[in-house]
Amino acid sequence: MKLPRRQFLYIATGAAALAVVPHIVRAQTYPTRSITLVVPVAAGGGVDTAARILSEKLQEKLKQSVVVENRPGAGSMVGASFVAKANPDGYTLLLMEPAAVLAKWMNKTVPYDVTNDFRPIALVATQPLVLFAHPSLPVNDVKELIAYSKVNPGKLSVGTAGVGSPHHLAALWLNTAAKIEIAHVPYRGAAPALNDLLGGQIPLIWALSVAVMPFVEQGKVKALAVSTQQRFPMLPQVPTVAESAVPGFDIDFFYGIAAPAKVQPGVVARVREAIREITELPEVRARMSTLGMSIDFRDSEQFRDMIVAEYQKYGVVVREAGIQPE
Repeated sequence: MKLPRRQFLYIATGAAALAVVPHIVRAQTYPTRSITLVVPVAAGGGVDTAARILSEKLQEKLKQSVVVENRPGAGSMVGASFVAKANPDGYTLLLMEPAAVLAKWMNKTVPYDVTNDFRPIALVATQPLVLFAHPSLPVNDVKELIAYSKVNPGKLSVGTAGVGSPHHLAALWLNTAAKIEIAHVPYRGAAPALNDLLGGQIPLIWALSVAVMPFVEQGKVKALAVSTQQRFPMLPQVPTVAESAVPGFDIDFFYGIAAPAKVQPGVVARVREAIREITELPEVRARMSTLGMSIDFRDSEQFRDMIVAEYQKYGVVVREAGIQPE
């Protein structure tokens, strides 16, 4: 039996609406169970601590437990890949940081596409890297370091948190831009690099500030430069690399939340708004500040734009440095 056109349109419209209902219901009721926040680095340290501050507050906002799960390895690729391939239901989230974006340029095989396999939810905070030196090194800023390096070719080395890290990128970029050769010494994390700096085994390290600041205050380490375009409030007297020697030098260590690419928009909006509210809390701002982090909330699209821009910038730096993926 052929239905009248108007009756057919009513039925078709109703069927389409019913197909959308499950997605709306899921977004409205999310979350109904525990959420896992994957951290692609080992437990301990600033990244892990920031994740635990976020998980604690997300738990309060979303009224469900938020469990931090550390999945370190391969310069953050293990944890990032796990989330990229997870069920896109909003119950597996990633604490994304720069190594996930840098991975493509430093590795021959990367099990995800950072610009297509994730749905950025919100940027939370940023902080600079700092170039620290042993007090015995006779330089006080990057300009003097470059001059010293040219007079003493092959004499200096710089420790980083490992191959493929933003710290490694900073070392490469400075070498390439300043036309110097400071040997890169990769460590398994920032802590052993700091130990060797304190012991005088290496003269320089690129590191996040929080673990090193006590030694700066004791005179056991000195800060030469900051990696971002703006000076760092914790070290206001220390110039940026860009202002003192290499215009355009800019590496911002960022922290944001991302989900698998096909997560529902309603879920993204729910988590994004929770994060926005969290970043406005004075307590959270204070706790992040003690880690050397500045709250820098950006919504989903702004965070996506940042990831794309950082991805493109890192590619240029790596290519200009002549680095081949390993």
